[in-house]
Amino acid sequence: KLCGYLNKLGIKGPIKTWKSRWFFYDENKCRLLYYRTAQDINPLGSIDLSSASFDCKMENGEGVFEIRTPSRAFTLKAISKQAMMYWLQQLQMRRWEFCNTQSRFPSNGILSCSFTFVSYFVFTFVDVVDNEDFLPLVKTPTEAVGLKAASLPAPQTSTALQNISLKHPWTEIQNTVYNICGSKQLWGSNGNVFSFDEFQEHPENVDEEQEAEEGTLEDGRMGPRLNWIRKARWMNSGFPGSEELSKEKNSVDKVSVLQQQILTLTEEVKSQKELVKLLHKALEAAQQEKRASSMYLTAAEDKDRLELVRHKVRQIADLTSRLEALEQEKKELEQILTLRDSHIQELKEHVQLLMEKNHAKQEVIMTLTEQMARELSDPLQESNTITVETLYKQQEEIEHLKDDIDAYKTQNQFLNSEIHQVTRLWTSVAENEKALLMKCACLQARNCQMESKYLTVLRKLQEAVPDLPNSHAELVKDLIQEALQWDVKKEAEEALSFELNTALCPSSEYDEYGFMTVPDYEIEDWKLLAKIQALEIKSNKLRSQEIVEKPLRDRWNSIGELNPSAELKSLIRSGIPAEHRQRVWRWMVSRHCSPVPGHYQRLLEQSRSTEHPACRQIELDLPRTLTNNKHFSSPTSQLIPKLRRVLLAFSWHNPAIGYCQGLNRLAAVALLVLEDEESAFWCLVYIVENLMPADYYSETLITSQVDQRVFKDFLSEKLPRLMAHFEQYRIDVSLITFNWFLVAFVDSLVSDILLRVWDAFLYEGTKVIFRYALAIFKYNEEEILRIQDGVEIYQYLRFFTRMITDGRKLMNIAFNDLNPFPMKLLRNRRSMHREELEAELCELEQIKAAYVKERAEQGP
Repeated sequence: KLCGYLNKLGIKGPIKTWKSRWFFYDENKCRLLYYRTAQDINPLGSIDLSSASFDCKMENGEGVFEIRTPSRAFTLKAISKQAMMYWLQQLQMRRWEFCNTQSRFPSNGILSCSFTFVSYFVFTFVDVVDNEDFLPLVKTPTEAVGLKAASLPAPQTSTALQNISLKHPWTEIQNTVYNICGSKQLWGSNGNVFSFDEFQEHPENVDEEQEAEEGTLEDGRMGPRLNWIRKARWMNSGFPGSEELSKEKNSVDKVSVLQQQILTLTEEVKSQKELVKLLHKALEAAQQEKRASSMYLTAAEDKDRLELVRHKVRQIADLTSRLEALEQEKKELEQILTLRDSHIQELKEHVQLLMEKNHAKQEVIMTLTEQMARELSDPLQESNTITVETLYKQQEEIEHLKDDIDAYKTQNQFLNSEIHQVTRLWTSVAENEKALLMKCACLQARNCQMESKYLTVLRKLQEAVPDLPNSHAELVKDLIQEALQWDVKKEAEEALSFELNTALCPSSEYDEYGFMTVPDYEIEDWKLLAKIQALEIKSNKLRSQEIVEKPLRDRWNSIGELNPSAELKSLIRSGIPAEHRQRVWRWMVSRHCSPVPGHYQRLLEQSRSTEHPACRQIELDLPRTLTNNKHFSSPTSQLIPKLRRVLLAFSWHNPAIGYCQGLNRLAAVALLVLEDEESAFWCLVYIVENLMPADYYSETLITSQVDQRVFKDFLSEKLPRLMAHFEQYRIDVSLITFNWFLVAFVDSLVSDILLRVWDAFLYEGTKVIFRYALAIFKYNEEEILRIQDGVEIYQYLRFFTRMITDGRKLMNIAFNDLNPFPMKLLRNRRSMHREELEAELCELEQIKAAYVKERAEQGP
């Protein structure tokens, strides 16, 4: 038991006084209780050590140290420097033990409990040895702490009232009555109050009520009878008697031997457990082999035996694959372990360097001190300058300085130990916080899934409303209206604090680029679908945040200068994090389209001086650009003038195209990511003149029409069942996909997936658009095949891209399931269909010319 008398500094206004208190450490709650005397039963207060820090300042005097809690700092004073260091070291150890116990999961079973106890004791011993690098273990001052101190009378103050707590008169009265009455009734043969045999029969636990003294947090007051019972039980268990006192003196000499035995026994237990596990596995394998052999021998026909052999072969193949997976996992863990070991070694070297510097400084101080002492102690040199009295005073000052140096050295060692332990505690708390955040994210994801399923059920009921009774139909409508008005953000903020909600996945009306997370559709059925989609997207984000997104972000953070490579291509396909997207897009544009300094400004001057023919069409298209984005939804938005200038500059830059509907959406997305309008202009130039084929945005849109024919070919090859379904109901997919290719899926996919498509599109080119267009149909293939009506298929294709919520799944389909997808094949198909289309257009022109000629000959 850690207990003893300490002086506690009490402050009442301008008056500061030291009061003697009996301190006792409660290991169950990690609290330091304090009483007026060791015989008191009700504590005057307590100090919570679980979140406290310790400090000792030599300027405050010998034996004075501080315990700082989040609410208050306590100043205590021990009878000597050794007692102070003992208290500080023991409090450090007890705090560390409590914090590690709190974070440890409970064990089941006798063997598990015993192993946990041995491991915990060894871990504590290793931690103590680790702390010895900073501060050696202090020998127990038996005259100041522990059992011997409890048997001594309380230290006396100058006046009797000085040591009484005037803020706790009721507690003082209870303790006084207990000391008078309890000592007469319960005084044992050993002459102290630590034998309460008659109360041993009451094992019930008693809760404490918190109470403060001199501004402290209240710890607890119990009824006198229950407190006596608890105090009696604690004293019987904690103070064994005079016979144990002699044993404790001898036990100090055996600590090193016992610790060595503990280490040896622990290693032996570990080896025995490993042997038992191996024997169990061998026994299970033998039993399985025996059962298989018995089944083989008892099989009546060769067919049954052959089936058993095949089953055995499949088991062997399965075990082989599992073994390979485990080997791969082992290699990855070994690499991680190597990296962590190197990091730990670097930290140890850094700590060792700091300790060596500190040691060197201390040696310099000692050398200078000794040199000064030698110079001052030489009577031949000082006899002519100073008197004997002055020399004596200087020698006293030197001795005081030596004592101060020793004291500061001890203080430095303790503070290093405190910093080391607090850092380890902080690391443990940070890991626990991370685990809680991951658990909370999983719970939020599960909650979103449940909400999505609930809304899906409501939608199914909504479709069945005409067949329901009136009362049920009204109830379904009310539930749908309530679900549409429910604010996800408000509920999330009520459940979590702002910081935690932000750390996980903040729920907001708009995403980081200004796109609405839940589009505001006019049709109520579409509103419900948008709500379901938003919940599904949030659920996917929460589930993939720690598993996928964080490792991907770490890989991006490790990339310095960007250079084309297979690794970079893979990372870009997986999606560029928002904090890196602007930098990577600028790099991709500058690789193929070098900006000309001053060119953009000259184009703006030209557009201001001369009105372009496409100016009116640009003004008509500006309000229709990205209506679901807050940066373009209002005519007064700051990005509207920037978009106007970019489009006008491009129309002067490329007179062959001028302006084509769809360029406004391409430029808008570039503005959202790159922010700077000149960078957005060059990005638009890069897309139109480098990525897209020639004549893609010409008046005839001939290359865009060619791509639709090429896409139909790929759709027939990659998804033949779906293409046959379209042909059966005479569905022309180009009516849906033409706009996908023209604007690279803008206004078709949700923003998160759209930007991932653009990441790969800017790096690889138009082949990415073909891949994702096929992947979208593959993603929804089964749903489309279930629809058996042409009109319903067209209605479904109008919004089905908005129902895609799993961007990772879509990416895997596009870049894995659709392979191979060679660029050479795409070029050949484009060339073939272009020739066919040009021939058809030429034939149409001939027919048109013949018709005009015939009409002219016929006359009016």
